Amino acid sequence: MTKVAVVILNWNGAEMLRRFLPSVISGSQAEGVEIYVADNASTDDSCRVIEEEFSSVHLIRLDRNYGFADGYNKALSQIEACYAVLLNSDVEVTPDWLSPLVNYLDAHPDVAACQPKILSFREKKKFEYAGASGGFLDKYGYPFCRGRIFDEVEEDRGQYDSVSPVFWATGAALFIRLSVYREVGGLDGRFFAHMEEIDLCWRLRSRGYQIFCIPSSTVYHVGGATLKKENPRKTYLNFRNNLLMLYKNLPVSELDSVMRVRMCLDYLAMIFFLLKRDWKNAKAVMQARKDFMKMRPQFEADRCENLNKTVVKNIPERRIFSILWQSKLKGKKFFSEL
Repeated sequence: MTKVAVVILNWNGAEMLRRFLPSVISGSQAEGVEIYVADNASTDDSCRVIEEEFSSVHLIRLDRNYGFADGYNKALSQIEACYAVLLNSDVEVTPDWLSPLVNYLDAHPDVAACQPKILSFREKKKFEYAGASGGFLDKYGYPFCRGRIFDEVEEDRGQYDSVSPVFWATGAALFIRLSVYREVGGLDGRFFAHMEEIDLCWRLRSRGYQIFCIPSSTVYHVGGATLKKENPRKTYLNFRNNLLMLYKNLPVSELDSVMRVRMCLDYLAMIFFLLKRDWKNAKAVMQARKDFMKMRPQFEADRCENLNKTVVKNIPERRIFSILWQSKLKGKKFFSEL
């Protein structure tokens, strides 16, 4: 059986494939490693590029655009491997980047998933927004990282080079045991995109699995290649899916209080956009809350299942403070200050 399946989900990204796939092929040369591109029904020449220019790469053709979450679910259902890597198409890897990840999970059977250190492709001395050196979550569902708090991205000076347990591993380069991925249900396809990897990792952690960042493995991520920052569609998905994630996973003792605070914080975010005359993003926040309320009944069974299978109620990497309070009001800009 294949040891590691590196799976790149693609949608109309022919140029990204030409630019970044060569580094993945050259940097992943090891026995038992196979590289796959799962194509989400692209309308450009992505499939032709794979077949004609990268013959060593396996092509999985999906019949329509399933989004990030279900796209990976559909692709991984067709693959048999010990480990799978969910790798964004805009990631440049470094030589032998897989070895530290494989070695760590081989030696630690209680660890279900891990990620490399993620640096910016454009500013290679800085961490990258989506994952940095491992992700955490605050009491109210706001994600932050070793190396990134909101828009404050740190320079990499080796300050987060220690192997560390984390709450979530980024979907830009998520290394996971395929059997465990399937055991907990994979990514939630109803999310379509954004927050789905944090939701998956919350299920892993609550069911007793551990997640680590292994910084001796490094990759460079462009980021924002599909939806740019503060794109209204991205704002909508982030707010809606974050609320769905909280509803699915919060303990009974916290659900009402956290949701009340989040309602206030979401309205503050909408006011912030209005003050900037950013009508589209303000509308996106309001629409996200409305759609969350409509969709919530669909997730009741998932919430019951998650609570019934929880064995770790107080996850240490889910911090009990508000990162908004720590960052915006107390002025703490770096993870090391928290």
